[in-house]
Amino acid sequence: MRRIAHISDLHFGTERAELAIALRAELEEFAPDLVIVSGDLTQRARTSQFRAAAEYLATLPQPQIVVPGNHDIPLYDVARRFLAPLARYRRWIAENTDPVFEDEEIFVAALNSARSLTWKSGRISDEQIERLRLGLRARKAATTIVVTHHPFIPPPLADSTDAKIDLVGRAERALSVLDDGEVDLLLAGHLHHSYSGDTRTQYPAARRAIVSGQAGTAISRRVRSGQPNGYNRIVTHPDQITVEVRAWAGERFAPAASVAYARHAEGWLIERAT
Repeated sequence: MRRIAHISDLHFGTERAELAIALRAELEEFAPDLVIVSGDLTQRARTSQFRAAAEYLATLPQPQIVVPGNHDIPLYDVARRFLAPLARYRRWIAENTDPVFEDEEIFVAALNSARSLTWKSGRISDEQIERLRLGLRARKAATTIVVTHHPFIPPPLADSTDAKIDLVGRAERALSVLDDGEVDLLLAGHLHHSYSGDTRTQYPAARRAIVSGQAGTAISRRVRSGQPNGYNRIVTHPDQITVEVRAWAGERFAPAASVAYARHAEGWLIERAT
């Protein structure tokens, strides 16, 4: 069994201090084996914001695996945006923007989907997909997780153009590698909406059902209408994955939804939802 805390879209520069304090206390209580941060650590990729994000992450449980988001690339500093888009991220957060974590139970590969040429949308490259394929071939852990900032599936019942545009680019090309590599769980953020689901709802040609878990906005004032601040608590077993959404309830984070997925021959299917 592994406990994973999945947080996203911290957006330092627009953070709420009381939520940052409460989230830290939550994670200390949960005692995760791994903290996953799926991008947008800052609001405008400024040095002061990266410094604040780095200081905050240092107070959270270790180990951590972190991937950048589109807000971690400068928007208005055009020269830096195209010549050194992630220089500040590498200086303050992590040199490796496609980190990997592995122990005897879980294998986690993070892929940077933030790109200088786009603002909101993002994609993964053919080179990243090939590296992922090789990594999956060599892994030994029972449960495999892939992390991006941009999601693979939209929110449930979503039909807006924005939700579709903001899905990670080259997703369908990556899907054959995810299928062949028997990936179990995809984690992302970006849409400021907490949900989980089956990748086959978006990609009906997929051979396996892969769980896709989205984290909302953890501590920022930048929330989507109707979506509270929140994060995910994930518990993995070889044959079960549970994704619990913890949402801000005014004074503390509280359980909002929980979905348990069971492993079957065709992939991961919902066992129960509350």
